[in-house]
Amino acid sequence: MSRRFRGIPLEWETDSDEFEYLPLRLPRDVTRVSASLRLALQAEFGGWELSRVRLYTDGSRRILLRRRKTTHHVPAPGI
Repeated sequence: MSRRFRGIPLEWETDSDEFEYLPLRLPRDVTRVSASLRLALQAEFGGWELSRVRLYTDGSRRILLRRRKTTHHVPAPGI
């Protein structure tokens, strides 16, 4: 599947043996405070860190989170 169909801008590097990546899209009605809270929860419970953010003129955001690859399974928040 093409990266464009997964919602990742072409210039964002996502091929790595060391990291795994999670693309997110936040719609324009999500406030900055709400977005930071969502990302903080992903960081706290999923081990993700912020890699890239792109803010579009319509107010939506494309976000790329990354975390180091591990040999053990890290459960998703809330499970």
